[in-house]
Amino acid sequence: MRRLRTLYRQRFRQEFSGDEIARPTPERALLVGVEIKGEETDWPLENSMEELAELARTAGLEVVGRVTQALESIHPATYIGQGKVEQIQEIIATQDVDIVVFDVDLSPTQQRNLEEALNVRIIDRTALILDIFAKHARTREGALQVELAQYEYRLPRLTRQWTHLSRQGVGGVGLRGPGETQLESDRRLIRKRITQLRKELEEVREHRQRYRQRRREAAIPTVALVGYTNAGKSTLLNTLSGASVLVEDKLFATLDPTTRRVKLPGGREVLFTDTVGFIHKLPTMLVAAFRATLEEISEADLLIHVVDITSPAVLGQCRAVAKVLKEVGADHVPIITALNKIDKLESPAAVQEMLKQFPNSVGISALTGEGVDRLLELVDRTLTQQMIDVVVRIPFSAGELVSLFHRFGSIEKEEHTAEGVEIVGQLPVDLAGRFAPYMRS
Repeated sequence: MRRLRTLYRQRFRQEFSGDEIARPTPERALLVGVEIKGEETDWPLENSMEELAELARTAGLEVVGRVTQALESIHPATYIGQGKVEQIQEIIATQDVDIVVFDVDLSPTQQRNLEEALNVRIIDRTALILDIFAKHARTREGALQVELAQYEYRLPRLTRQWTHLSRQGVGGVGLRGPGETQLESDRRLIRKRITQLRKELEEVREHRQRYRQRRREAAIPTVALVGYTNAGKSTLLNTLSGASVLVEDKLFATLDPTTRRVKLPGGREVLFTDTVGFIHKLPTMLVAAFRATLEEISEADLLIHVVDITSPAVLGQCRAVAKVLKEVGADHVPIITALNKIDKLESPAAVQEMLKQFPNSVGISALTGEGVDRLLELVDRTLTQQMIDVVVRIPFSAGELVSLFHRFGSIEKEEHTAEGVEIVGQLPVDLAGRFAPYMRS
């Protein structure tokens, strides 16, 4: 059974995880986008196609052309109309196309029908994003999350063309039980693996919950960096903390969360966490698979929304981020907007104009460090608003509480008396209980 599972997973990864896309000679890709007439959207088709092209390049594909169509309604069998299918057939023949990438989610039936009609590999936007995630998952948790999403995507798409184990055998014993087809056997194995992955990820989730509980008990504030993919979150974390988080000018260059300790201007320490970047039409299965990671956002004390101010689709990207934050239950968390990449703007007036559109915002360059000091001051002030005013007299025998106040509180006045150390300042609400015996009115 172990060998069977190994064979199955190796074949699955070869078929789906992007090994073919990663060949030394890039596959030639044709991009297809669709606009439904009368459908309200804040994301123009042109912007979506530009992003699809960037996703394709990130996955190692060579984009050789684009096709778009405006439809009154979706065609159930092929999504696009028959005339457009014939046009794509001609392009495939003349442009030597290896793969066609759709900027929509195709049903399993639509994907199979298109592959039969066009005689090339067909993938949709979700499959492309999953491929990129598979390449960039570097930790065990990230790999588990991506693998779960891949299997859930692939399960309804199994056909007899994918029954790769039909002629395999283990120890001379056939793989199928009485009356079980190979397709049923493959589906059963996938379902079993999905169950196992969910169990392992639940253990990861419980571990994260215990870790967050210890953080709450220690009253260490957490600031989560969120934003559209490639907005500059990892660069900002590196600038703030001196960390060495991978930074590339690619979508989803950083997938696994990274946490670093940072000292604010007031002297207290907080934890900054870099999280997975969001994207328009983020697959629902990825949101579900990354639940344990995304809970870090909903449990944070403060969010910093990092925005690429140079993007022509900046407002649409911001709306996409707001949508995901709502999906993961983080829309209640206080938020600061960091308008990044101001070093690429020609006029400072453009920065001021953008600042007017975002409340509680600051312009920064994560790359050069410009404006980062102002950002940290804003973080300090915002977190201070979540604190309570206290006056405490701490006896010398409880000196560890003085150190605790210095690390996580804000001190206005400190005086050493005969009875102990008297401090006037602010403390996080979660930490105040530990100082209750020494509070003065």
